Amino acid sequence: MKKTTTLFVLLLTVVTAFCQQTMVQQLIPQPASVTEKKGWLTLTVSAKVAYNDASIAGMASQLQERLAANAVKTNIILSKSQPATAKVFLAIVTDNTIKKDGYSLDITATGVVIKANEASGIFYGLQTLYQLFDKSFMQARPKVQDWQLPLVSIKDHPRFQWRGLMLDVSRHFFTKEEVKRFIDDMVKYKFNTLHWHLTDDQGWRIEIKSYPKLTSIGAWNVKKTGRFGTFSDPTADEPRNYGGFYTQEDIKEIVQYAAQRFVTIVPEIDVPGHSLAAVAAYPELSCTPGNYKVNSGEKFMIWPGGGQHFYGTLDNTLCPANEKVYTFLDKVFGEVAALFPSEYIHMGGDETARNFWEKSEQIKQLMQEKGLKNLDEVQSYFVKRVEQIIESKGKKMIGWDEILQGGLPPNAAVMSWQGMKGGIEAAKQGHKVVMTPTDFVYLDYMQGDPIIEAPVYASLRLKKTYQFDPVPDGVDANLILGGQGNLWTEQIYNLRQVQYMIWPRAFAVAEILWSPKGKKDFNGFVKRVEKHFERLDAAETKYSPAIYDPEFKVAKKDSASVVVTLIPEIEGLSFHYSFDNSLPDKYYPAYKEPLLVPKDAQSFRVISYRNGERVGRMIIMPVEELKKRAGVK
Repeated sequence: MKKTTTLFVLLLTVVTAFCQQTMVQQLIPQPASVTEKKGWLTLTVSAKVAYNDASIAGMASQLQERLAANAVKTNIILSKSQPATAKVFLAIVTDNTIKKDGYSLDITATGVVIKANEASGIFYGLQTLYQLFDKSFMQARPKVQDWQLPLVSIKDHPRFQWRGLMLDVSRHFFTKEEVKRFIDDMVKYKFNTLHWHLTDDQGWRIEIKSYPKLTSIGAWNVKKTGRFGTFSDPTADEPRNYGGFYTQEDIKEIVQYAAQRFVTIVPEIDVPGHSLAAVAAYPELSCTPGNYKVNSGEKFMIWPGGGQHFYGTLDNTLCPANEKVYTFLDKVFGEVAALFPSEYIHMGGDETARNFWEKSEQIKQLMQEKGLKNLDEVQSYFVKRVEQIIESKGKKMIGWDEILQGGLPPNAAVMSWQGMKGGIEAAKQGHKVVMTPTDFVYLDYMQGDPIIEAPVYASLRLKKTYQFDPVPDGVDANLILGGQGNLWTEQIYNLRQVQYMIWPRAFAVAEILWSPKGKKDFNGFVKRVEKHFERLDAAETKYSPAIYDPEFKVAKKDSASVVVTLIPEIEGLSFHYSFDNSLPDKYYPAYKEPLLVPKDAQSFRVISYRNGERVGRMIIMPVEELKKRAGVK
């Protein structure tokens, strides 16, 4: 009996230590320094929360309410030093060992202490603390219960200043409450910048009082369902009632909401291209007079490939040779600057179709008057004037890397999206850079095989995103502000799909931008991602399970035969398959080597298992698709 009791105690100790270790090691992003200890702290529903500075009173209140699930609202104490009765103490201090936006978090047997030099550090410390609670803490209304926290000491600070996500609300409009939910989700992982893409060909989303038609006309198009870019042209009788915009009061509310969570919103007004919504409202801003409509997703841009420049079948650009454009932009950026306290305003500058500029007599006259040699210099002339306007409003300008073409304005920052090249070039010229290359952080790209994902331009797996590093070799790291993940919403119609596309790849972006570079380890990261899947489930947040799906690699064996290889993204997966049109499970053949597709097979079906448990989605791959990819006719 004594041996049995001893064995039980030993087993309990091992299980407790394992659970404690699991909770500490599931943090995303990884802290700079973690020291784990043995034991647990119990926080009861009546635990008192103390704080020492009015700037963090709201955080103390939020923590206490979540601990008690609103059951106890009076146990919050303002105190210059830690009261003996308080189980949690949040303290603004002066500590040179804590870096900007950093914090220290200590959980001992007697309580929790979070210290920082500024309120933002306390906020980030709390995000870490929240991740140490059980996953049920993530529910909208956590169950009233005592909470167990592992004993640990953490010292932490971010690697980069700019830790961003971009949300495109032009292609599809998202309500004020949905934007707030997006902000709530991003701050859990210590993102601090929301790049807000507010205008494009499909909608102008911000009220500009000087130009009311921007929203009365420019904010609305025809509702279409299907694949963006392939829609039929809207007919005259189809109602233009799909879309929306944010009033200036909405903007102020969202900006304040974000600021309370230490998120800076960087607004983007995308010019001179991507401006069809503005031109539809005010056609006189175009080089090409005509009757314009806000785009509803029908194709009007042509991408020939083969090194040829893209062009538009209609002119969606503001005219650089038209002085009315600069008057317009002066008023627009003036109102935008008054609404957003951010240091930067984003002016877009990307993907300008210039084929109509080539034919414009106004442009030809401008080139002659200003000595501009080509259309790159025409765009550079426009961008430099925009920078002057933005700076006149007390702001700094940032734009996509196309603003390098023809010469970069003197004080502009560059957001490098076409790979890292533009960012490298800008940094070598001494300009600030935000890295956001398509091949690593375009979160609108498919996460798995196109056969199962909503089709868009390209695929981007989690493993590739985790390989991103914003500082290329040979570049002054002090000029790299940081990076961000971009979510364009052409093929994203609702917030649930936004969540699906963001998570888990935004976990990778968050960790890259916050954690020390030397801590990167994909296999360890995946284990933490899977723990956060459980937390997302508890929070009723959608995410992609694509890490469990295989990558299909096909090769042509002969004129009629295809060989297919299944490549796992993570370790430990077992792929089971069929060619006979039945749905495979774990009792079907397990994939072990490249497969020759049977001559008369119609479909290749694959399901993923791990340790005997199903983890992946049933993927049904038509054999015709495999042949197409392999070049077999």
